[in-house]
Amino acid sequence: MSGKAEMSTEATQTVLGFPKYPPFRLNQPRFPQETFLGRYLHYLDVIDPSTLFVSDKRLRECVQLLDDFKRGSAKASDKTLWRAQQIKQAILHPDTGEKVLPPFRMSGFVPFGWITVTGMLLPNPSWPTLLFWQWLNQSHNACVNYANRNATQPQPLSTYIGAYCAAVTAACSISAALTYLIKQSKSLPRSTQLIVQRFVPLPAVSMASAVNVLCMRWNELRTGIEVYEKGGKVVGVSKVAAKQAVSDTTKVRAFLPIPMLLAPPCIMPFLERYKWVIGSPYRHLFVNAIVCTLSFAFSLPLALALFPQESPILTSALEPEIQSKTKSDCLFYNKGL
Repeated sequence: MSGKAEMSTEATQTVLGFPKYPPFRLNQPRFPQETFLGRYLHYLDVIDPSTLFVSDKRLRECVQLLDDFKRGSAKASDKTLWRAQQIKQAILHPDTGEKVLPPFRMSGFVPFGWITVTGMLLPNPSWPTLLFWQWLNQSHNACVNYANRNATQPQPLSTYIGAYCAAVTAACSISAALTYLIKQSKSLPRSTQLIVQRFVPLPAVSMASAVNVLCMRWNELRTGIEVYEKGGKVVGVSKVAAKQAVSDTTKVRAFLPIPMLLAPPCIMPFLERYKWVIGSPYRHLFVNAIVCTLSFAFSLPLALALFPQESPILTSALEPEIQSKTKSDCLFYNKGL
């Protein structure tokens, strides 16, 4: 009786107007993806850091439960099934089924990436310091882009090594060029220079992050990615869909640093009015790290929610050979993260 009451309670719970635990749908998001709010709630599931602590045994149990559901033999509540799917999708790549290393999962982006974000926001960096933090940040970004790519078409590792070198080189070059221009602006008042220096990372990281995606996923544009019907049946490989997937992901990466890097330079001057904060460089760095981490955590789901991960595309916009293989008006593809 208590089990039925619990299931009834789950069915009536809501999150921002959406059912918290709707009837379970295998391989489908828990919240509607037609609206920004629904996508935002979905990506909160995706980046949930609690999935970083899931054991291999627990992961196998979740995969087994979902397999049982597919066969029609699962006996579990919607809440349990949604949690099992969340864990599986957070850890295993949707195309390859392989485990993604924790630092390169979306759920690990903030816990492992906050250090580089904090480092890039340190005021008045030297050239070696600036290049080091850019290299570390773009190396992490490149690994995240690789781990969360569309992997329906296998690519040689050498392709990604070359892409990594191009991405890091471009990122460091962009950052160095912008910093050089700012340092040459000696005609600006000192107060203005300090404000500008705090915002140096914004255009550098935004441009570099977009270039990073283009470099790491360039081969998808050459080979194409799989497009499939709603039921999952693969129709073909499309370069048009690949272009849209890479374009959308590039926009997400370009937007991601904006709230993440704008907030700390605006908040820190107010916190720096307190002697406790500025009395020690270690305390100042500690407070800066907290502000950066919170800004990063706030920014990530907002940026990801710009586009759904499983994105639709009109069949009429695809290649003629794909149009001839299906009667569906709309197909889907994995955009990647």
